[in-house]
Amino acid sequence: MKPLLLIGGGGHCRSCIDVIETEGTFQIAGIVERSGGPPKPVLGYSVLGFDEILPTLRKHNDHALVTVGQIKSVESRIRLFTQLKDLGFILPVVISSQAYVSKHSTVEEGTVILHKAVVNVGVSVGSNCIINSQALIEHDAVIGSDCHISTGAKVNGGCLISKQTFVGSGAIIHEDVQVGEKCIIGAGCIVRENLPSETKFNRQS
Repeated sequence: MKPLLLIGGGGHCRSCIDVIETEGTFQIAGIVERSGGPPKPVLGYSVLGFDEILPTLRKHNDHALVTVGQIKSVESRIRLFTQLKDLGFILPVVISSQAYVSKHSTVEEGTVILHKAVVNVGVSVGSNCIINSQALIEHDAVIGSDCHISTGAKVNGGCLISKQTFVGSGAIIHEDVQVGEKCIIGAGCIVRENLPSETKFNRQS
């Protein structure tokens, strides 16, 4: 198995570890935390150091994955993704063995797809995304880079979710709806109409 560094040691990291262990392609080489973060192990995996040691770690490691979550802000994930790319790391796609991803879809680098998520035919998922547990991305939908589609959310056929958007747990995006960049859609919301960029949407009926 290929060694894989995990960048960020919080709750999302724990979820990613569970996916990586069951998927079986990578061996976790260790975790890199933010500066000043807690150096304690995560599910038995050692914290190797803080962000500033990434150039040193690159000399001996080819693969890395951003395992910082995305709820309030995507900025940390973008910063780390960019830093890893600049250092020449390979950022793999990590897909749970319990997820379904159509062979007729595309998923770009650094994206993680968690347990029991469904990515259906004709879907395009950008880089550095989180497709969380039990999320549904229906046929021909487009998910831009740096998005988080949360647990149990449903993105219906033909939708566009533009980059850096957060879709909360259990939210439903109706078919063919277009959501602009940097939107925040609250948990349980139902989106029936197009949303302009930077919208904060909290309507649940």
